[in-house]
Amino acid sequence: MPQSYPPEPGPSMPAGPARRRRRLTDEETGRRMLDTALAMVHRDGLTVGLDHLGFEDVIRDAGVSRAAVYRRWPYKDLFFGDLLRELAGGAAPASAPALETTREVLGSVLAARAGDLATPEGRHDVITELLRVTAVSDFEAVHGSAEWRTYLALQATFLSLSEGALRADVQAALARSEQRFVERVAHGWEAVATALGYRPRPGTGGGFPLIATLACAAMRGLVLMALPEPGLLDRRVPANPTGASAAADWSLLGLAAAGLAVTYLEPDPDVTWDDARLAALTGSGLTRARTEPGS
Repeated sequence: MPQSYPPEPGPSMPAGPARRRRRLTDEETGRRMLDTALAMVHRDGLTVGLDHLGFEDVIRDAGVSRAAVYRRWPYKDLFFGDLLRELAGGAAPASAPALETTREVLGSVLAARAGDLATPEGRHDVITELLRVTAVSDFEAVHGSAEWRTYLALQATFLSLSEGALRADVQAALARSEQRFVERVAHGWEAVATALGYRPRPGTGGGFPLIATLACAAMRGLVLMALPEPGLLDRRVPANPTGASAAADWSLLGLAAAGLAVTYLEPDPDVTWDDARLAALTGSGLTRARTEPGS
């Protein structure tokens, strides 16, 4: 998290022992400037480019010496290049809902459907309901996320960069951020599917990383479409995409998630549903699963 720094003493401030501070190193000046600019972006969002950030405003808010800043970055474009690298390195392509919120959703579904876990048909209905319910909360969380909009703008800014070291650095950092996020989503799918006795379907070519990649793409596409058309957030389709025991009203993201589940997952024949497994699942197992958007 960006830190809050006390201002460096200026010429008009008392210079006595009580007010004297050591001079910041070049590295400390740079860290303060970048942290302050990151805080501004996270507060106000990122436009396509960084023109909305004033270099002098960053210097003022960072509480550092102008002379030290210009020694480190003789031109402000050099600073904004380093800021883009920082943003790309810490960016996430979408904002995850709070883990506690996800646990509450999962726990409420299990509490309402605990009796269904004893049969294959019941477990199918439970995982169907989890897909349907979590998709709604995930879609709303990501659509309202300032971090996601910053990531979208960052990608557009990257596309406008000229070929060179800065573009290559930002591209590599974005790729690493994307991979980290997909890995978290894959972990979420695996945790829930495994807890309910499902596995990747043999012959489909899709393990949990592929499922997560497709889930992220569906999430991002729908959130992007919903920016100019927010009605997509509330759109529901009466459907039964998984062949559950009953139809229900599905969000668009829920339909996409259900399609992935039907294509790539199947009940694991090696799982034995005995009393111990049922007790462990209804007691705590699934509610502790770490999940992310798209799960």
